Amino acid sequence: MYLGLLLLALAYVLSQFFRAFLAVISVPLETELGIGAEALATASGLWFISFAAMQIPVGWSLDTLGPKRTASVLLLVGGTGGSLLFAVATSAFHVNIAMMLIGAGCAPVLMAAYYIFAREFPPIQFATLAASMIGVGTFGNLLASYPMAFAETMIGWRATMVCLAVLCAIIAVGVQVTVKDPKKAVSETKGSLLDVLRIPALWLIAPIAIVGYVPAAAIRGAWMGPYLNEVHGLSSSEIGTAALIMGIAMIGGVFLYGPLDRWFGTRKWVVFGGNILTLSCLLGLYGFGASSYIVTIIMLCGVGFFGATFPVVIAHGKGFFPAHLTGRGVTLLNMFSIGGVGLAQMVARPLHDSYQGTDIAAPFAAVFLLFAVMLITGLSLYLFSQDNTD
Repeated sequence: MYLGLLLLALAYVLSQFFRAFLAVISVPLETELGIGAEALATASGLWFISFAAMQIPVGWSLDTLGPKRTASVLLLVGGTGGSLLFAVATSAFHVNIAMMLIGAGCAPVLMAAYYIFAREFPPIQFATLAASMIGVGTFGNLLASYPMAFAETMIGWRATMVCLAVLCAIIAVGVQVTVKDPKKAVSETKGSLLDVLRIPALWLIAPIAIVGYVPAAAIRGAWMGPYLNEVHGLSSSEIGTAALIMGIAMIGGVFLYGPLDRWFGTRKWVVFGGNILTLSCLLGLYGFGASSYIVTIIMLCGVGFFGATFPVVIAHGKGFFPAHLTGRGVTLLNMFSIGGVGLAQMVARPLHDSYQGTDIAAPFAAVFLLFAVMLITGLSLYLFSQDNTD
């Protein structure tokens, strides 16, 4: 089982990589395929929407078929196939389809691990284990920074995508061989997604699940590259270095949040406080990001560090799910989180376009403000949620 969890962690490294690598190769993609900041945001958004849309069938599959087949088959078909399509892309349309396939392939890997944690480990350990998985996976953000920029320089982005396709296939086969499905709960054949939706506590946790991951994921995945290039004049390698720094901050934040619910005896206020700090960094980007690339990178690191509350949000929601609905429950929250990023990207693109022709930093400032308003809205509703601990 531990070897299987290790391979799921490696698969999640790839998942984190795929949601963040576009920003680093934004310059060659624009040069070769004519894909600018707006098209990148669309491709990134489609990855998140595809990922989110798969959470409903993934939740059913985890509870019915188990994590082994769910994770291995989707990663093999979607991750490998999408990477190969990206490698031969000649237009934005091809990139969009490839990102949707990759999103579907990555959809089950984290939830498969969370399902195993929820069913095989003591509840009090869930938040720490969940954060550790994300912390390890977030190294994918690091690979999607300077290493991706280096690989693009040395062998080109197309050859790099072929290598990633091979890696997806190897890990998928390894997951099939090593992961063991937990025993089914006694009442697992009963219940459905509708039973999860009938849990009242879910509906005040859902708002922060929807918006809490948006700032870090959307900015790191699509906007920071064009912003640093167009506003501050940074090159691809310099953007890769900045992305590496932000990725390290995100890893640090995830590992910090892991034990905080046990230290403070609350999940709700850990999530609330962390997102307030994220909001302050977003407002800093909006007001002062154009003044200096140093200020920008500091604020980006703050967004990544303080915005890493996702595992605590999942732990907060999981505390209200019965055992036989664990898969459906955690994947529903994951769908809210990832879908929120995808929808935010779809709104951010036309907003960015509407400010074209003004000050060069204004379109990006509008995007940062959009994310801040979304976070304020989510926090206002989450304030009334019911707390829980194990």
